[in-house]
Amino acid sequence: MRPAIRFRLDNSVQRHGTVVIGGSPLKLFRLTTAGATLVQRIADGDEVPSSTLIDSLLRAGAIHPLPGTSPFTAEDVTIVVPTRGTPLNVPVGAIIVDDGSDPPVAAATIRFDINQGPAAARNAGLAIVTTPLVAFVDADVELPHDWLEPLLGHFSDDQVALVAPRVMTTMSGSAIAGYEHRRSPLDLGPEPARIRAGTRVSYVPAAVLVCRVAAISAVGGFDSGLRFGEDVDLVWRLDAAGWRCRYEPASTVHHAPRATWPGWIRQRIGYGSSAAPLANRHPGALCPVRMSPWSAASWLLAMTRRPWLGVVIGIGSAAALIKKLPDVPPHVAFRLAGLGNLHAGEQLASAVRRVWWPLLIVAAVRSRIARRVLFSAALSARHPVRLADDIAYSIGVWKGIVTERSIGPLVPEFSSWPGRAQPSPEPDR
Repeated sequence: MRPAIRFRLDNSVQRHGTVVIGGSPLKLFRLTTAGATLVQRIADGDEVPSSTLIDSLLRAGAIHPLPGTSPFTAEDVTIVVPTRGTPLNVPVGAIIVDDGSDPPVAAATIRFDINQGPAAARNAGLAIVTTPLVAFVDADVELPHDWLEPLLGHFSDDQVALVAPRVMTTMSGSAIAGYEHRRSPLDLGPEPARIRAGTRVSYVPAAVLVCRVAAISAVGGFDSGLRFGEDVDLVWRLDAAGWRCRYEPASTVHHAPRATWPGWIRQRIGYGSSAAPLANRHPGALCPVRMSPWSAASWLLAMTRRPWLGVVIGIGSAAALIKKLPDVPPHVAFRLAGLGNLHAGEQLASAVRRVWWPLLIVAAVRSRIARRVLFSAALSARHPVRLADDIAYSIGVWKGIVTERSIGPLVPEFSSWPGRAQPSPEPDR
């Protein structure tokens, strides 16, 4: 059993008496008085014991652990560095896996004569690790001296399999570095999270991952059949197997950006090419949008000559949410509905830029609405490099769709919130 520890409430959490709303995606908890008292203790910074309610809040992403002393030290961690070419940074004592470099890496612990990809290289390093924890670190990552300690504390919970730090772009003065410092797909922000498909932090990059060796061995390590997205796949398989995966931005490392624009474009296309293979392995996990059908209808009408009807539907869905949440102040329910509709518009614009635009270009030959949607989505990027980023990613997506014969990355998911809310479990006594 996990010892009593402190937690912090996620920034999304709202409390209204015995009703708690929070997490990602937002979840509604209707608590008993004892449950509401437990949440208040968490907000006050008290240590609380393990309970069914704590587990439910953790799974929802509504609370985050503030672990104390770790049962592990740096001596319990072996660092594995996969590389193709001379590595820029190699921590002392690391296992270096040369993945088909030409010329060979002189200091390599393991060498592949033929390039087999990062997943196979990490698995080869993992096979000779004898410590309980392993840290996979890319060859172009800079590790500050204090990077490991904030991550180790999470392993006091024996259900935690993987912890990832925040990965920020090394500022080099280049235009690429400047853009990535603001919008790198590797930088998942300053807030902690549990990692799960379809949530605010749905993946973490393998630039730096600290893992429990027993856990990743139990799920078969990285999938060597994936040249891109092998890190996403590992996290999702661990999550499906019941392990916990955490994102901990209290630790920050720095990753070098691509040196040239062609290399940057190829990287983005590679990222996108992982979408279809991942969709085949994890059905439903890569939906381009997840939203209420009412939100979708509002935005669709807004793009036609019936914008006022879209507004009416939006207001109507907000009024319906007020009735579904009688124990929440009406203005709060209305605001939740409004923010949900706004976020839905952002999702739709992103989906057009990153996935759907080839279909809309075909439709635009005959449809003024399709042309309007394309134009609006392009404007919503707000930066030409971001638009190029999204288009490069989408090229990879469509490449994967053709290769894998999968339409998974194209299919949206519609569901109403909060659905049929069930009473939340009480804390164990």
